[in-house]
Amino acid sequence: MAQTFSISEHPYYPQYAEIPDYVPNTSSVIELMMRFGCFLTITIVTALWIATRFNANLRLFDKLVFGWFVLCGTLHCFFEGYFVYNQAGLAGSQDLFSQLWKEYALSDSRYLTEDPFMLCVEAITVMIWGPLCFTTAVSIARNGSLRHPLQIIVSVAHLYGVALYYSTCYINERYRGLVYSRPEPLYYWVYYFGFNAPWVVVPAVLLKNSVRFIQRGTIAIDRAAATLDKRKDRFTAAVR
Repeated sequence: MAQTFSISEHPYYPQYAEIPDYVPNTSSVIELMMRFGCFLTITIVTALWIATRFNANLRLFDKLVFGWFVLCGTLHCFFEGYFVYNQAGLAGSQDLFSQLWKEYALSDSRYLTEDPFMLCVEAITVMIWGPLCFTTAVSIARNGSLRHPLQIIVSVAHLYGVALYYSTCYINERYRGLVYSRPEPLYYWVYYFGFNAPWVVVPAVLLKNSVRFIQRGTIAIDRAAATLDKRKDRFTAAVR
């Protein structure tokens, strides 16, 4: 029978946080990471295969971006969706996703304390940004005209979400003395910063890519319009 801890007997910070019915994970960290790594690998490889089959003319960069949005959509809708749906009983569950969330919560205990901010942000992510990630991926595969507007919207949403995530932690720690992460480097630097870093770096790169694409398109349209105006003026002058 799994051991159940009382409210104060858990490894999370702050140590007085109320986490009823908490039970330790039955799987080791290595086992959890390997299983989650396999899940991510299968998702990415499948996405790249789909992109190649659907549109063989896609550039490698576009295939990778397609894979990124499929991965984000999968994580948002299923992994984070699992959190939103099961957050009340997460601490006492031994499902794979529950154990992964309990492991990550060592860097941010708000995921186990039914924090309203986390629940709202994750719910928005599941209902809006997850489906939009899949929509963006479809637009990329089809070379759709909405690819870059969607890419900008989702990338800004990711950057904004990470900014809110970090800023709320900082403000709570700086002004209220609330620390949600254990002090060990693994949890603070690897889990808290490292695991969220891709949602800063990749969206920033994609945002720059889309802005430049739209900028080049606007310049090309302006030049074409100017050329047409010149030809029109010459034609008008010749007729006169």
